[in-house]
Amino acid sequence: MTPTPPQDKDFPYWLIVAGAIGAYFLFRIIADDLYFQVLTTLSRGIWITIFVTLAGFALASAIGLLLAMASLSRFIVLRQIARFYIEIIRGVPIIVLLLYVAFVLAPGLVAGWNWVAEGLGLDPIRTRDFTMLWRAIVALVIGYSAFIAEVFRAGLLSVDPGQIEASKALGLKPWHRFRHIVFPQAIRTIMPPLGNDFIAMIKDSSLVSVLGVLDVTQLGKVTAAGNFRYFETYNVVALVYLFMTVTLSILLRKLERYLRQKH
Repeated sequence: MTPTPPQDKDFPYWLIVAGAIGAYFLFRIIADDLYFQVLTTLSRGIWITIFVTLAGFALASAIGLLLAMASLSRFIVLRQIARFYIEIIRGVPIIVLLLYVAFVLAPGLVAGWNWVAEGLGLDPIRTRDFTMLWRAIVALVIGYSAFIAEVFRAGLLSVDPGQIEASKALGLKPWHRFRHIVFPQAIRTIMPPLGNDFIAMIKDSSLVSVLGVLDVTQLGKVTAAGNFRYFETYNVVALVYLFMTVTLSILLRKLERYLRQKH
């Protein structure tokens, strides 16, 4: 059993302070009609934020795992393709990726599809059929898959090579080695930074507001522009994001502690 780190024994004073601040603002939201009206408006965007984050992170994790395995492949072509993708994408800011995917890549994909569809006798599609919501998700997937690939690569490399050699000696096939030997051990190293990336994506999902997607941030901007109560409106916006990120951070820390105790 892995020993418990000292910080896990600390009393969460920070959580008491955060809870007190959150309770104060929750009271204000309930007692103040303006705060309550702002929260009611923003609640429509919470589901968009959650959907963008979950869909984007799930797809980015799947692609990131494939990229990590490709970067560790014995085939140099796969390794070089994976490294090219990872290094190039990591050098581009997320907001630039959002704008590029929305106004360059998406129209290019639609034009390419229509060219193929014309040859096959299929119905063409319009650029506006590729909604801004999905353009934003594609951009987040492209951006985060490069970072998550490095998380998976580091986790896979942390597994003792001797155990992999032993599994080969036992005659296990590559998929069974990965499933039963490599991944269960790597996940303990992968989980903390992967959780951090998930929390980061919740916050970066606010960038989709630049494309007009009606998430929490965009609805906050629209609401503040209408009522001119910027202090109250952005207090609620910040509280919504803090509630999601702090709650998730606590759950991830409990999961990490469980994985350490289990192994």
